Amino acid sequence: MSEAGLLRELHHGKLLVLPNAWNEESASLVVEAGFPVVATSSAAVADALGYEDGERAPWREMFAAVARIARAVPVPVTVDAEAGYGLEPEQLVAELLAAGAAGCNLEDTDHRAGRLVPAAAQADRLAGVRAAAGAALVVNARIDTFLPASGFSGAERTAEAIRRGRRYRAAGADCVYPIGVSSAADLGEVVDGVGGPVNGNTGAELDLATLASLGVARVSFGPRFYRAGFAAMRDGLAELRRAAGPAVPGA
Repeated sequence: MSEAGLLRELHHGKLLVLPNAWNEESASLVVEAGFPVVATSSAAVADALGYEDGERAPWREMFAAVARIARAVPVPVTVDAEAGYGLEPEQLVAELLAAGAAGCNLEDTDHRAGRLVPAAAQADRLAGVRAAAGAALVVNARIDTFLPASGFSGAERTAEAIRRGRRYRAAGADCVYPIGVSSAADLGEVVDGVGGPVNGNTGAELDLATLASLGVARVSFGPRFYRAGFAAMRDGLAELRRAAGPAVPGA
């Protein structure tokens, strides 16, 4: 079975847990811990390269980082490709496959305009990606209606997420990802309304057991582990500073 075929199969059955990596070392840790897939985080990869998230990093640098990760691990790698960096579907797919990706996230935010892409236009783009990739990529279509910049609020966020989710699935997406959902009730509505694999995130109301009970297919964590490393370093440095005594002026 191809890596994309394995990744696609893992969306049906037990909850697929995807701790996100940003370089070869973090990806290897994910595999060593026993996880069957490595997912990247665009925010973490971009930050590690010295850029902000939101397609501010050059796409060639982002895909070069993905290629290093894919070479370092013996499992499928699914890539947070943001909104596709303005690449046409054929080139986007070619670059992802050349980097060794088995899957990708594609979000429906237009970072340059600062708003959501119209659902019809995003569905057309996803259909183009599916046509170019065939079965060689697992496409996870991110839905950003729950993010503040979407302009949606209250119940309309859920209704629009379901509408977009159905449309994206019809266009060929294997899974949809309503990022930013914090309510178990809202996420349950999306899962039921879309009628296909849904990516969720953990939160105060959403531990792994709850996500599984709602029928969520996969869970990812974005830059959480990357940022936790800096938090641990900050705490360690503070403790070291205390142990070392007062700083020497001018040192």
